[in-house]
Amino acid sequence: MPDVLFNYLNKRLEEASGNAPDPVKESGPVLTISRESGCSGQKLSIRLANELTQWNHDHGIEKEWKYISKELLEQAARELEVSPAEIAYVFKYNERNMLGDIFASYASKYYKSEKQIRKTIADVIRATANEGNVIILGRAGVVLSRDIPRSLHISLEAPLEWRSIMLSERYDISLADARKLAIENDKKREKFRNAFEGRNTDYTRFDVTYNRMTLTEDEIVTSIIGMMEAKKII
Repeated sequence: MPDVLFNYLNKRLEEASGNAPDPVKESGPVLTISRESGCSGQKLSIRLANELTQWNHDHGIEKEWKYISKELLEQAARELEVSPAEIAYVFKYNERNMLGDIFASYASKYYKSEKQIRKTIADVIRATANEGNVIILGRAGVVLSRDIPRSLHISLEAPLEWRSIMLSERYDISLADARKLAIENDKKREKFRNAFEGRNTDYTRFDVTYNRMTLTEDEIVTSIIGMMEAKKII
């Protein structure tokens, strides 16, 4: 991850001097994974990063694939010169209290507007996707990197009742509470994508959707890598 962020900052300097390469022609490969609540994607993302790194090595490519998630929050906070806790609500799909926001704008010289926070987050995610050899889990990755030619965008879904069972076991809560949690989280994630101009556009469409209830992790990993090879993403 440090190499990705280092190169990202270099790109920002190049852009400021007008010497940056074409971000679309030079960017990628990137894999984004979105998921419904209850369809865990972290373990799958780590497995894919390892498998894709091995694929690179087998084909004489030294670059390693990285799975990133919380690092995006930390880098965006550094860009904004605030603590990660101050903008974490965005990644938790929450909204800032409007009244508190008004008071904060007067109380702190480090105050950042909602628009500025989201733009910085979008810039960091986009730059990371451009860097390539990266798997972005959630974070509106499909919206912010859909136009990158060497990209594949995956969605994980499953029936609500199955997802409720998964959440119930994970958090030790009742099935009724788990079902409610799944529905609420799905709505928040949709609002998060919409906030980055993902509403009712082709950029909200995924290339492939996998049913986590019926497909094993091995089957999904094998399918994704095969598809990336077929599309010449790797």
